Amino acid sequence: MQPKFIHLHLHTEYSIVDGLVRIKPLLKACIANNMPAVAVTDQCNFFGLVKFYQAAMAMGVKPIAGVDVLVAAESKDKTSTLLTLLCQNQTGYRNIIRLISKAYVEGQQLGVPLVKRAWLHEYASGIIVLSGGREGDVGQALLAGDKARSKELLTDWQSHFPDRFYLELQRTGRANEVAYINAAVELAASCNIPVVATNDVRFIEREDFEAHEARVCIHDGYVLDDAKRPHLYTDQQYLRTVQEMQELFADIPEAIENTVEIAKRCN
Repeated sequence: MQPKFIHLHLHTEYSIVDGLVRIKPLLKACIANNMPAVAVTDQCNFFGLVKFYQAAMAMGVKPIAGVDVLVAAESKDKTSTLLTLLCQNQTGYRNIIRLISKAYVEGQQLGVPLVKRAWLHEYASGIIVLSGGREGDVGQALLAGDKARSKELLTDWQSHFPDRFYLELQRTGRANEVAYINAAVELAASCNIPVVATNDVRFIEREDFEAHEARVCIHDGYVLDDAKRPHLYTDQQYLRTVQEMQELFADIPEAIENTVEIAKRCN
């Protein structure tokens, strides 16, 4: 059966900050939903990669290795931004390892590992990049209404990741997603850049959201009923089915189709 959608942005329990997904239940859910591949993109680590790879191969699911990284701001008045890096091949795997290592050894700020843009330029080979959606630098520029800057950033990423950079789209009920998608689709069309849909998955079932919030509160030092605590996630960040994702992006079908193309490219 030809696959229709593949999850490419997902945190497991090895993302200590905010992940709740366990490896074997994840793979069982993929099989049940006719998803022959899945990516794990934990926050700047490959802690679960061996377990994920071995279990996926044993269960007949194609494992796609990746990480989420925070890119250091280039000036003090800016904040770090997000990118998702996927291993296209063995070279990309080795380069992502180098980037993770440099982030921890050379890039930490207040205990948070950050990668520098120059490092991404240097170790770009073999890596497919998802833009980080609203949290990426292109997305931040779009939400700020700075079309010129967003195009400049996109052109720079495209020059270092030719045919390997995708504008990431998400519909998870979080702030500014509609405004971002409208601007991102327009930018993608004008620059001939492909788009890809993800669900920024943090848990498998929708009912797991409350447990996920408890985990986030433990890490961040809040209690659940604290009115001042930040609400960065929604109950929509579960492992949506193929049909749910197709319906969610029925108006942008290429964003769904490109998940399969990326999965095919990652070996």
